[in-house]
Amino acid sequence: MSTTELKAPAATVRKLRSRTAASTRPSWSKAPSIPIRVSKAIAVIVLCLVILFPLLIVVSTSLSTAESLRQNGGFAIIPTSFSIEAYRQVLSGGVVSRAVVISLLVTIVGTAISLICTVLAAYALSRKGSLFQKPLLGLVLLTFLFTPGLIPVYLMVKQLGLLDTYWSLILPGAVSAFNIVIVRGFFQNIPQELIDSAKIDGASEWRTLWSIMLPLSKAVVAVVGLFYAVGYWNSFFNALIYLQDSSKWTLQLVLRSYVLQGAPLLTDTGTVVDTPTAAIQMAVIVIAMVPVLCAYPFVQRHMSAGVMTGAVKG
Repeated sequence: MSTTELKAPAATVRKLRSRTAASTRPSWSKAPSIPIRVSKAIAVIVLCLVILFPLLIVVSTSLSTAESLRQNGGFAIIPTSFSIEAYRQVLSGGVVSRAVVISLLVTIVGTAISLICTVLAAYALSRKGSLFQKPLLGLVLLTFLFTPGLIPVYLMVKQLGLLDTYWSLILPGAVSAFNIVIVRGFFQNIPQELIDSAKIDGASEWRTLWSIMLPLSKAVVAVVGLFYAVGYWNSFFNALIYLQDSSKWTLQLVLRSYVLQGAPLLTDTGTVVDTPTAAIQMAVIVIAMVPVLCAYPFVQRHMSAGVMTGAVKG
């Protein structure tokens, strides 16, 4: 008997085994059929178009001239003539440019304070034997069920003398209980042997946190930092109720005033700009989107690892 005759039955057996295994698999573990793949591709394409089309209108309108906008009924999908006059007027030292600087400072300082408080609280609550660990953890978890109302928080901010200050935009929401739980779960998944070896070498708790825990937790810290930064950047309600001086407005309040309420855009000298209203509005929206769009690519590679923290145990 030749070797090909011996190999043929073996190949047939392997095919039969693979078919049997495929037939016994659950439906969710089988490879999708071609129609399902095509339908998924179409759904993804449609979803991308739904997201990108409004963005294209916003960017095109902000780069259009007054004549182009009049010809297209106030908005433009593809501008026939380009102009950066709207951005020049918006960023020429007026209200919007000042609001951009304020929002950037609030976001940077607030994110730094929130990350420091969250990491320290999560590390303390993740270590067994910490002082008042269980009562403090219970208080953190209790905030998921009972949250303070608007009036008590406002009265607390007023009593602390934070009204009409930038600290009122940072301190009331500096720490998120959800983020503490997420970072704490990540710290608990780090092998205890690493911490024990650091203690044997004489490392303090600060040294252990800085040299061991944080380098191993870059993914979750990056994702939590992104959540905090986006929250500070997009927040406008705290500024609306705590800030009384319009010169301290953040970009989101300016966006609400000029885009939703249609208020005129003024320069520092009090003059009204003559750029088309739609172009000004779209330019402010683009400026509000740029920081988040620039920050996301640097954190995107950590998103899956950070968001899935604690999702699978075992």
